[in-house]
Order: sequence, then structure tokens, then C-alpha cells
Amino acid sequence: MQVFFDYPRARKTREIAGPIRGDRCHHGAESSTKQPRIAMTDPIEQLIQNLGRTIVGKSEAIRLVLVALFSGGHALLEDVPGVGKTLLAKSLARSIDGQFQRLQCTPDLLPSDVTGTNIWNPRSGEFVFMPGPVFANVVLADEINRATPRTQSALLEVMEEQQVTVDGVSRRVPSPFFVIATQNPVEYQGTFPLPEAQMDRFALALSLGYPTELEELQMLQRLDLSKPTEELGPCLSLEQVQQLRQQCATVRVEPHLQQYMLSLVRATRQDEEILLGASPRGTVALHRAVQAIAFLEGRDYAIPDDVKYLAPFVLAHRLIPAGGRKARLIVDRLLHTVPIP
Repeated sequence: MQVFFDYPRARKTREIAGPIRGDRCHHGAESSTKQPRIAMTDPIEQLIQNLGRTIVGKSEAIRLVLVALFSGGHALLEDVPGVGKTLLAKSLARSIDGQFQRLQCTPDLLPSDVTGTNIWNPRSGEFVFMPGPVFANVVLADEINRATPRTQSALLEVMEEQQVTVDGVSRRVPSPFFVIATQNPVEYQGTFPLPEAQMDRFALALSLGYPTELEELQMLQRLDLSKPTEELGPCLSLEQVQQLRQQCATVRVEPHLQQYMLSLVRATRQDEEILLGASPRGTVALHRAVQAIAFLEGRDYAIPDDVKYLAPFVLAHRLIPAGGRKARLIVDRLLHTVPIP
């Protein structure tokens, strides 16, 4: 059995968070409500529904995290404590039948606490490698900005290269490998802001936000029921996740749309309100994310709406604005000024 997602149905989720007015397709015409669609496997639909059983009212956040997962990137959640960041990571790991590890970042956390270390075994008379928490499929780096820069940098290689090097020996982490990092945007005492190189490793940065009154009521009502997280079963295997990543990479992105993404990225490097623009890694991340969102919406091709929707989540956290300006507002302005080819 196959489930079909058509474009209007999928886009409804976007409009809840605020539609982008005046979106046009590549030939200048308004986006049609009758877009061709491709078959999506049952496990994808089940995965979204599975996460919805534990995460109340965060459909857009769920979709964005899945975009990061299937595009082969990592996600940064910038939000206050207690809004469900850990629950989302744990539920995702259970849903894809993967191993989950939580890394609670503190100022005294050492790099070896992240990657692992060699320990002397007196019985065998040799050193034995004890893997760290990064040897998992889904790793939650909680409050990452509380760790020292030295420890933060320990995540750089594994996030980019999918491997860790200890005492000159490189070891591959499990595949798929997905990092969800969190940081508290309102607490600065005792924190170490992430450097630009570290921020650039995250494909998307997003916020869950507080639930609505109705959603919070639903959370309270669920307390009387059984614990949904413990009962959550896998919807996808790790092999299926790998296959879906490969399928996302086959989504067609026309040359004119690639030029549009390139124009947006280059505009961040030339804007007077930005001290440091997006890197080429940001261009690649935007391209892969656009392919992933198109695939999740049931299309085998990308459209300008995909770029305009994802650009704030993919580019804003990579920018260093001038004069205390907000990066998201600058990206929004560029989306209205950079023409679509």
C-alpha cells in the first residue's frame, strides 16, 4: 500500500506558521494547486504520525527535523528548557529503530567524554577503546553552549566526517548518524557561544516554542494515560533511512532554481548589514534541504517555495549581523528583494 501526499495538503502545515506571499514557480506563474505527485512509502507517513503521538502540536518542527535527517545534516534547537527537545530526539531514535545517546554538556565536560578514550586493560596487557556517546544513531547534545570550546570542537569532526580520531586511530560512527543539539537562548551566564565553524555544521536551526493553551491541555490529559514514549515502536529501519536519504538526493533541482539559491547565498556576503555571510557549506545544505522538503511533500522536483520556506532555517544561523540586527529579519528581507530567475 502506498500513501500519496499532494502539494496543497503538505503546504497547509507551512501556512500555520505564516505563509510566504507572492510565491511563484519557475516560469513566473502562480504556484498551481494541481502539482504532480510521487508515491511516498507508508513508513514515512507512519514516522510523522509516530512522532505526533509524543510531540503535541509541533508538526512544523517535526517536519524540519526530518528535513535535516533525510538531507544528511544535523539540527540545532534554540529554545528554553522544558518544551520537548529531549522528547523529540528520543522519540525519533525509537521511531527509526536506532540507538539514542544523550550528552549533557557542562563546563567540566572533556572531549574524551564525547568521543571516547583508550583504557588500559591489565588482563590483556593492552589499551582498549571505550566508545563515547557519539557512537549512536541519534545523539542529543543538550545545552551545547555550556560546554567549553575545546569540548565543542570535539563534535566538529564527527558531525562532518562521520568518524572520530583518538590516539591517531579513526573510527566510524554508526550510520545513519544524526545530531540534535540544543541551547538556551536566554541564559548567558556560564555559557560559551558556539563559534561560526560549529554553527556552520548544523543544516537547520529552529525553535519549538511554547505550546498553545489547547496543546498544553492535551499534554496534561496524556499524563493520565500510559507513557507514549515507552510504547513507541519503530516505523523505519536504519536501512530504510539510508535508502530514503538516497532517494532525497535524486529530487530534481532545475538550474534556474540552483541559480536562485546561489543568488540568495551570495547576497548574504554582499549585504551591508551582514559582517559574515553564508559559506559554501550553507549553499550545499540549502540545496539538500530543498530536495528533502520536496520529497517529504511527495514531489520529485523542487520549486521556489521550497527555497523561500527553508532559507531562514538554513541560512540565518550562519550569519553574523552588524550592529545587533536580527539575522532572520535580514534573510526575510533578502527573500523579498532577490528576484526568482
